[in-house]
Amino acid sequence: MLDHGAAPPLTPQPDAERPGLGSRLMRRKPVEQLVAEGGQGDGGSLRRSLGMWQLTMISIGATLGTGIFVVLGEATPLAGPAVAISFVIAGLTALFSALSYAELAGSIPVSGSSYSYSYATMGEIVAWICGWCLILEYGVSVAAVAVGWGEYLNELLDGIFGVTIPQAVSAPLGEGGFVNLPALVVIMLAMVFLMGGAKESARVNTIMVVVKIATLVLFCAIGFLGIKAGNYAPLAPLGITGISAAAATLFFSYIGFDAASTAGEEAKNPKRDLPRAIMLSLLIVTVLYCLVALIAVGAMPWQDFEGTEAALAQIMKDVTGHSFWGVVLAAGAVVAIASVVFAVLYGQTRILFAMARDGLVPKVFAKVDPRTGTPRANTLIVSVFCGLLAATIPLGELANATSIGTLFAFALVNVAVIILRYTRPGMSRTFKVALFPVTPILGFAFCAYMMYSLPGATWVVFGGWMAAGLVIYFAYGMRRSRLATAEK
Repeated sequence: MLDHGAAPPLTPQPDAERPGLGSRLMRRKPVEQLVAEGGQGDGGSLRRSLGMWQLTMISIGATLGTGIFVVLGEATPLAGPAVAISFVIAGLTALFSALSYAELAGSIPVSGSSYSYSYATMGEIVAWICGWCLILEYGVSVAAVAVGWGEYLNELLDGIFGVTIPQAVSAPLGEGGFVNLPALVVIMLAMVFLMGGAKESARVNTIMVVVKIATLVLFCAIGFLGIKAGNYAPLAPLGITGISAAAATLFFSYIGFDAASTAGEEAKNPKRDLPRAIMLSLLIVTVLYCLVALIAVGAMPWQDFEGTEAALAQIMKDVTGHSFWGVVLAAGAVVAIASVVFAVLYGQTRILFAMARDGLVPKVFAKVDPRTGTPRANTLIVSVFCGLLAATIPLGELANATSIGTLFAFALVNVAVIILRYTRPGMSRTFKVALFPVTPILGFAFCAYMMYSLPGATWVVFGGWMAAGLVIYFAYGMRRSRLATAEK
């Protein structure tokens, strides 16, 4: 049943009544229309085959991986032993936004994630900006994660066969190589699995998630034996500034908990299962991150993390004195990081699917293969694009660019919760943010603070990305959106 705040149906308007530029930029898509179109694509529909367990595994699969296996090596030199505190700060930022995501996912269970939430609450231009940030979050983070995968693949090959992939084909320009071939390979493998269907893909993802959780538990058990109390002093050698800078970098580690919300149109019971999956996955990931970080900095001096992108494997070898356990850790990391590539690539394709259905990007991204029930052309295009990024751009630049895009999108989700509570108070909600409106306001503030902590170069890249996005919107999306055609 519709509540009294429901938006009226769209009807064509005569030329004399066509809205001006401001009205066109702020046009909103009714919630009921968003939900009614769920799963519908060009030539077919997505299949509802995912339960709460699969959704939770998608979120964990998209989150748990590169942040602890790779980015830990970049954040520890900034915060010192206090890197565990940085994980907590980044986790709190994610938690506030996760609560807002859970409320909106239970109210508007569609594939577009925060893009769709913004479209229903803040208008088309804001939705486009949010969607463009999500492309940065998901598309670029796939590339960043794939870069880290190559580091652990080399550790594994070295431990088993005593050989490594030549730097010329395992590192991008600027880092001693010409192309990162392993990063390209893992993205192409993920693409092949995703084209098989959502249910089949979820099964593969679940297996990989179980392997990587077991790997981290094994690391904690062995790493605990190597802890030296002296490694925790001084706790914060670079002060609060270093802790904040590390937290901003480590926020990259939490990117992906919202991946369950991109599966809203393939979930069996999205209103019930999406909020549960989001919160459960964030809890599991945060506990593992903090535990692993505490043990890692206790087992190896924080200064030794500088330039090490396979730190956990090194710790395993140092503690045991045998290369075998480092090989085991590297093997687990290869599977773990591959699952992140897999799950995040999935999220990117579903966001573009929703944007294409709304007419803001070309229709090819909304075309569904009737046999597999998946957007195969979308998956192919996104995979090739992300593969090229991963093969040519260094990890650090990719991680920071991803973080700022994600933080911006998360900030908008917190605003969307506030707007929807006031404009649609009677809407059915299977999950509600506690302590409203304090919680979403804190979520917005934390995101803004984390963005402020990122380096100036990242802001320059972000500004260029947003400028390019606005050019595309005004040249293509604004005129071709389905809401625009309804006004003609």
